[in-house]
Amino acid sequence: MTDPIHGDRMNGDPVEDFLKRRKKATINDVASLAQVSKKTVSRVINKSPSVRGETRDLVNDIIARVGFRPDPQARGLAFRRSFLIGLIYDNPNAQYIVNMQMGALDGLRGSGNELVVHPCDWKAEGFLDEIRDFVELQRLAGVIILPPVAEDQGLLDLLDELDVPFIRVTARNNDVQPPIAGLQIVSRDRVGCEQAGEHIVGLGHRRIGFIAGNELYPSAHERRAGFEKGLANHGLTFATVESGNYSFDSGYEAAQKMLTRPDRPTAIIGCNDDMAAGAYKAAYELGLRIPDDLTILGFDDAPIATRINPTLTTVRLPTRDMARMASEKLTSAETKPGASFIFDSALIIRGSSGPVPK
Repeated sequence: MTDPIHGDRMNGDPVEDFLKRRKKATINDVASLAQVSKKTVSRVINKSPSVRGETRDLVNDIIARVGFRPDPQARGLAFRRSFLIGLIYDNPNAQYIVNMQMGALDGLRGSGNELVVHPCDWKAEGFLDEIRDFVELQRLAGVIILPPVAEDQGLLDLLDELDVPFIRVTARNNDVQPPIAGLQIVSRDRVGCEQAGEHIVGLGHRRIGFIAGNELYPSAHERRAGFEKGLANHGLTFATVESGNYSFDSGYEAAQKMLTRPDRPTAIIGCNDDMAAGAYKAAYELGLRIPDDLTILGFDDAPIATRINPTLTTVRLPTRDMARMASEKLTSAETKPGASFIFDSALIIRGSSGPVPK
């Protein structure tokens, strides 16, 4: 056997031989004895989930045997990573962001890590340079990425280049797009939306309007596909579709257009609760009663869903639970590299849905 450090022949345990030759081990010594890269040793020290279990066990065993003691201030990347987890987002839905922040904090509580948030303009020139500066200046130990930023392949490549563990929240799994290196939380928006489509048809509605979400968001496509599937199961399609951007005002404007037509819909589905709430306002101004004259459905089960009257039938997405798991899995040494964690959406029936008017 050849000594992995000195290159000469030896017959015993390489670690025991090393201990006879050296008094104080370095990270390079650990890497050589384990026959892995220095970066891999650094990842093991940082409890990165991107290292295979057998490799992590080998490196930890050697660290223990040679008595290697990493500098606690240098824990992490070569640029000395901190105990900060970044949350990167560009999303106009304030409640969604609040839920995600609270969930991420839930998951980090007691872990020794703290959360630092970074709102950004995903489409701005210099976006990637901005994120590079954020990651390096904060010396992040990991990053949680929210949609739609989570779909940016350039960002994912950058984080991989910087050797920063990341987990993204997305409505699309790897089976419908090129696989990524990092972890992901996947919301199956279609499941609850199909239930909602079935529900609204079951109430007798045939003229159904849809307020679409921002097309830059995969969630907008996933939700629409789910609602359409629920209608298609009964041979129906949307009678009218208007575009929105997930805001209250866009829902209000879209519903105004639908409800002032001679063949106005008897039901409206909003791609999120804020737009559905905007439809409430449009209906009120036109003297329409909910649900007697108009049924309205939303998506998210945001707090506003139970604060308006009548309470809103909606599709629940457990965003806070998703963010909690994101931070837990990102900081856990037990998480398998490239793992996906699935969350289903579900229909919540409340007072805003009723039978088609006679």
